[in-house]
Amino acid sequence: MSNLAAIFKNHKAFIPFVVADDPDFDTTVKNIVALAHGGADIVELGIPFSDPVADGPVIQAADLRAFAANVRTKTVFEIVAAARKETAVPIVFLTYLNIVFKYGYDAFLKRCAELKVSGLVIPDLPYESRAEIVPFAEKYGIDIIPLITPTSGHRIEKIAKSASGFIYVVSSVGITGERDEFFTGLKTLVTEIKRYTDVPTAIGFGIHTPQQAQTMASIADGVIIGSAIVDIVAKEAQNAPAAIEQFTKAIRAAVDTQKQTESVVSRNA
Repeated sequence: MSNLAAIFKNHKAFIPFVVADDPDFDTTVKNIVALAHGGADIVELGIPFSDPVADGPVIQAADLRAFAANVRTKTVFEIVAAARKETAVPIVFLTYLNIVFKYGYDAFLKRCAELKVSGLVIPDLPYESRAEIVPFAEKYGIDIIPLITPTSGHRIEKIAKSASGFIYVVSSVGITGERDEFFTGLKTLVTEIKRYTDVPTAIGFGIHTPQQAQTMASIADGVIIGSAIVDIVAKEAQNAPAAIEQFTKAIRAAVDTQKQTESVVSRNA
């Protein structure tokens, strides 16, 4: 079991997301620390990219703010290094393959290991291309976290069987962004995944309220929230850390309530 997978053992995980260097270096460091203090199990840190095919307008706007702050890949690593002086919270990168390729697979993953970055979520990495990066990831003990979507179909088995860390289950067809309706077959999708692997599942895309988080925690092993937090950063700028810590505490409480409910049901069964 990888270090990431172990986080989910007997525990519903909460994974919040922020974009690196949005709105600036110091605030991002404070945001990571605030998320940890608020109860995040894993922080997903987005590396800004010019063509983020999986991301909606809220995260695209955050990428543009980071570019305006002159973000570079080395900046993202420096942010993590600064955050590591204040928190040991597990971190995974949300990145696109060209960023890692341009930096160099070996060099990028080596730096991740040095900074205790535990995994990479790469939305534009198809299963069929995993072999070009996985050997480097395994060399440095980094999980390449796959995405499974409502349209994965017959590919679910092979994606699930090759997974490590956790599986990012996409809640809906489309891009990121807050929404009130989700794919109605999510429970069936997670059940299908569990036929092939013991690797934990975490549902993301569109979740933005404690009630939604609680519902998703009843289906999967964890919950991922991105756009709602990035929107707080957009509105609060340098004042974001306090606001996102409070938001994280509210989601944490909702997810934990779900776990408590499951425990009561189990004892009374």
